[in-house]
Amino acid sequence: MKKRILCFGDSNTWGYIAGDGGRYPEDVRWTGVMRRALGEDFEVIEEGYNGRTTVFDDPVEGRLSGIRYFGACLDSQSPLDLVVLMLGTNDLKMRFGVDAWTIAFGFNRYLDALRITPMAGERPKVLLAAPILLGEAYKRDPLMHGMMGDRGVERSLEFTPAYRDFAETAGIEFIDASLYGSASDADGLHMAPADHARLGAAMAERVKKILG
Repeated sequence: MKKRILCFGDSNTWGYIAGDGGRYPEDVRWTGVMRRALGEDFEVIEEGYNGRTTVFDDPVEGRLSGIRYFGACLDSQSPLDLVVLMLGTNDLKMRFGVDAWTIAFGFNRYLDALRITPMAGERPKVLLAAPILLGEAYKRDPLMHGMMGDRGVERSLEFTPAYRDFAETAGIEFIDASLYGSASDADGLHMAPADHARLGAAMAERVKKILG
């Protein structure tokens, strides 16, 4: 049976095109790049959703808390060998009032779900990805600037140390997506094709090391 990998993320996993609103084709998205690099012995399940948060219910938009859907997703997609979690960017919106350390700590709820959710097969391993950094370009959009505030870039810099510390404490795998992808100058939030390609290749190498 193929090794099954669930990629649970937000718009950068969905493949949102900066400044366009469309979606990159399957072979451009980092998940597709990873699938191609891994080969036929692996199956990559894309579960990206625009605007998704980690654990916070959005009082403005609603329907965006990832943890509310995560358990059902685990059950429906099982058996799984690995779950890749790449969330947190949307949690930086000022209306949530949280920092990267609080966001990282919220992944305990995902680990709890992995322990208790009915699933076929053995419990999957977990790879936590620190998201890419925000770019200054987000400030050119009055709406996004208003949501993220003046210090969005600086606050996103805390993702890497916060997520790394959480992963080490929890005993799960960690990768820093910001080493491979960056936000496009078009909107300061979403990756361009070259960034998807670099991140997908890096993810594939890490998956090979984790799953063999």
